[in-house]
Amino acid sequence: MFSCSRRVFRGRLVRSACTRLASTVHHQYAKPLLGKEAALWVNADGIDFIPASVSPPCVAGGTMFDLKSKKNEPDPKDESKKKDKDKKDDEKDKPDNKTPRTSKPRTLAPSAGSGVAAGANGSSGSAGAPGNPGSGDDPADEESSVNSPATVELPEIYPPIIGLPISRRPLFPGFYRSVIITDVNVIKAVKEATSTQYPFIGCFLFKDENMEGDVINSKDEVYSTGVLAQITSNVYTRDTETGVETLTTVLFPHKRIKIDELFVPNVSKSKHSFVKVSTTDVDESAGKQIIEGITGEKEGDEPKSPSEVIKSSDEDVVIDEDDEYNPTAFLKKYPISLVNVSNVEDEPYPDRDPRVNSLTAITLETLREITKLNKPFSDQLLYFISSLKGDVYHHPERLADYAAAVAAATPQELQDVMDCTNIPDRLDKALNLLRKELMNKELQKQIERDLEERMAKRHREFNLQEQLKWIKKELGIDDGRDKLIAKYNERASKLKFPEEVQKVFQEEINKLQTLEPLMAEYAVTRNYLDWLTQLPWGLQSKDRYDLKIAKQILDEDHYGLKEVKDRILEFIAVGKLLNKINGKIVCFVGPPGVGKTSIGKSIARALNRKFYRFSVGGLTDVAEIKGHRRTYVGAIPGRMVQALKNTETENPLVLIDEIDKISHTHHGSGGDPSAALLELLDPEQNGTFMDYYMDVPINLSRVLFVCTANTLSTIPAPLLDRMEVIEIAGYVEDEKIKIAENYLAPSAKDTSGLTDVDISLREDTLQQLIRGYCRESGVRNLKKQIEKIFRKAALRVVKDVDGVDFDTNEKVEQNEQAREAAKTTESEKSPAEASETSGSEKNEDKEEPKEEAKEEEEPPKVVVPEGYKIEVTPDNLKDYVGSPVYTADRLYEKTPPGVVMGLAWTQTGGSALYIESIIEHAINKDSTPKLERTGQLGDVMKESVRIAYSFSKMYLAKKFTENRFFDRAQIHLHCPEGATPKDGPSAGVAITSSFLSLALNKPLRPDIAMTGELTLTGRVLRIGGLKEKTLAARRSGVNTVIFPKDNLADWNELQDNVKEGITPVPVEWYDEVFATLFGDVTADEGNGVWRKEFELIDQAEKDKK
Repeated sequence: MFSCSRRVFRGRLVRSACTRLASTVHHQYAKPLLGKEAALWVNADGIDFIPASVSPPCVAGGTMFDLKSKKNEPDPKDESKKKDKDKKDDEKDKPDNKTPRTSKPRTLAPSAGSGVAAGANGSSGSAGAPGNPGSGDDPADEESSVNSPATVELPEIYPPIIGLPISRRPLFPGFYRSVIITDVNVIKAVKEATSTQYPFIGCFLFKDENMEGDVINSKDEVYSTGVLAQITSNVYTRDTETGVETLTTVLFPHKRIKIDELFVPNVSKSKHSFVKVSTTDVDESAGKQIIEGITGEKEGDEPKSPSEVIKSSDEDVVIDEDDEYNPTAFLKKYPISLVNVSNVEDEPYPDRDPRVNSLTAITLETLREITKLNKPFSDQLLYFISSLKGDVYHHPERLADYAAAVAAATPQELQDVMDCTNIPDRLDKALNLLRKELMNKELQKQIERDLEERMAKRHREFNLQEQLKWIKKELGIDDGRDKLIAKYNERASKLKFPEEVQKVFQEEINKLQTLEPLMAEYAVTRNYLDWLTQLPWGLQSKDRYDLKIAKQILDEDHYGLKEVKDRILEFIAVGKLLNKINGKIVCFVGPPGVGKTSIGKSIARALNRKFYRFSVGGLTDVAEIKGHRRTYVGAIPGRMVQALKNTETENPLVLIDEIDKISHTHHGSGGDPSAALLELLDPEQNGTFMDYYMDVPINLSRVLFVCTANTLSTIPAPLLDRMEVIEIAGYVEDEKIKIAENYLAPSAKDTSGLTDVDISLREDTLQQLIRGYCRESGVRNLKKQIEKIFRKAALRVVKDVDGVDFDTNEKVEQNEQAREAAKTTESEKSPAEASETSGSEKNEDKEEPKEEAKEEEEPPKVVVPEGYKIEVTPDNLKDYVGSPVYTADRLYEKTPPGVVMGLAWTQTGGSALYIESIIEHAINKDSTPKLERTGQLGDVMKESVRIAYSFSKMYLAKKFTENRFFDRAQIHLHCPEGATPKDGPSAGVAITSSFLSLALNKPLRPDIAMTGELTLTGRVLRIGGLKEKTLAARRSGVNTVIFPKDNLADWNELQDNVKEGITPVPVEWYDEVFATLFGDVTADEGNGVWRKEFELIDQAEKDKK
């Protein structure tokens, strides 16, 4: 299968310099080349041999490794003797100059010292090796080098040879290329082929540049056009850890070839066999020739001298198919890919084709432009031109291959040049690749120039700065950097930096030492070190675990708030048992003015902790919490880091105020602040809180966080889940009076300067003030009114003590009269007296400002006479705070039918919410049922109205079957205070009662209020804010409150002063509500309310029929 019927063998003397290459991958040693010294060009595609006198090829991404070895350099005396001997041998072997040159195609067997060579017949034609310019048969060439390659003839038809796939870059005829082989069987085959006289393989490029391997499994994997390459030398390496052997073989491509047949090893059987996967007809009439190769070398062998092959006779040697001698028969025993190949000939072209000449000239010019940008490349270009005896225009095919070989391009672009047999087209494609290479070189050169300019500028600035430093040193001028660094080190010595923070601190100190004060980064680094060394790393305030003192402090500052105080005492008790107080997140929820913020200060005082407060209401930027990154100009840390800096402890009490009002309209520009609070308020995460500016983990696990909010509905659920919620309800009238007497009035008296004045603010006055002016849940407005009273009292005191009404006009007139009198006196004096007087006046003028300044610093104290007293009574309260805001306890002293008092909960506390319903038109034959709703009701409340309307119709029809009120009534329902939005389901019971009150035409008691959500079946559901609603009922003079039975436990937990005077009516079904409100309505009364109206309607309909 692998032998041909006839083989023709011709051989010539082959002189090859063998070498052992060092593999950079496996760290093997390098040995010198025999003959000429050489270097190794390593790039992404492999390893190329370059003679020592030639610069590396112009390809991107390469590195030059010198293979010169001083250790193996011969003695100069021995070297001179060897040269003389070689010269004599060369003169003997030199052919006669009269001997005519052979006209047969020849190919030069490569020399190890040659960097560029060519094939036979154009790109596959004869040419001198680049190491020896000119033809291989030229006597001058033979004398020029002891390593001149011998000339061999290439046949037209070849026996099966090794098919080796190549990655990334194809091989071009005449240019060395190193290939690394990892397949064990291919290594063995190449090793044995090297030791035979047929060391040739076929190299073909993978179509997929990501493919790897040493065996061609399918003809579709590789391009059909490749090169016939000769094995010139091998280097064997073995990985000491894995024991894997690899082979680095240096190949010299001779000619373009194409795959005719591919034989793939079939390893499924016990003994491998080959399967022919493609067939191409072969011209049997053509002569069959084979090249004699060189002997390879094995690992560990010393480099051998070039082997010589005796020239065979010109007679053809015919070998039959069954002949024992077959030059590639040994390849059958290896499971590798074998190929039958044939030569690829170039298309003929005219000798003086103008297009070819033009493309050749442009290509040479482009190469010269590249040499201007890459000076070492010029030597290689000159060497290539000299190898053609300067006659480049007669070898355009070799120029095209050379241009493609030195250009950095994609595998597809290079293979296009390889596939092209039309010389003008090949030149055109290679020229395009060279132009791309030229553009890359120009860009690279421009980048290098810019880099050099920047480096030169930086170097100049550095020199000038160093000179400036030396001048400042000589003049005794210091930039203060050493003092600054010493200050930072002194601060750091007092702190306990964590390991990571210590590392960052040292890096920043080192950076500060290398930066110049005029550089922008110097200021950034200095500010960062300021913040880093001012944080309380390892510094904590000592907690106080005394429950008695803590309770005393809390009672001194706040009245009531029993639940809050109990929770703080529990917190202290747990800390006392553990001997440490861990961080906690508490959220106080309640209406404004109940003391949520001030209780935070009291807690900090009770625990002996530093206090820091910041508000997040309306916050839209996450940087306020987590800081800005240092890349921004003027960047600062977030609020939490500022809190640690200001408090100078790691365990302060931080109050985050108005957390329910954090903005949700950030539009994605500044991030979501509520999301940033998740990390801050999570006990599992805040131990390593990361501020954007500080960029080091900060331990916040010891911080006690207290948040305040008016409502929980606007707080994100994940954030609410991380907090312990404590609700603070509003104050009743009795509590407000106690707070005003014990806290607000004394404080206002001190701030108004009335400490020594006896001012009486009686209890009935405070009661009148609360009922007429301050009905809200909190005491903030009460505090304002009390301060207003004391300011009015202070004005009255000053007026009474001075006894004079300060009339501005009278004072101005007196000053003008004094000035006129002074002028008259001065005009009557002599000049001398006038000068003395003026001098004395000047001195007096100079002294007067001092007296005035002294008077301003120490104003005269107002002395209040003994027995002076001011009494604020309900009768004169109007003189201090104006007319009362609330003139009645409730809106309706006597409620008409259809009016019911409901109870609502708002962010400011509880309030009374009246429900009003009327009949728009009289019930007659023309009226139709209708329901209209007003009062700025929300969607949920509108649904409650609809449910109540449906339930009322059903309930009335069940209770009073003859009452057909809802069949004809046009009802209008309204909730007063229409400017206030209203929403929620808890008004269902009140709305139903309003409808039934209107249907039964029965008014309800004005001192009864109700709350509760109602279902379609009449079930009364649980509501929230019972305490606030109860307080609102008390403020409105209500003595009976109807609420859901499910809230009975909440009612029992209310303080006695809150429930005082109120009768609770817990209900589960609306029947219980009806019994409370309309229990005295009999069946006859209920059925007969609208009897007359409906009798008239029935009579009218009967008459109509």
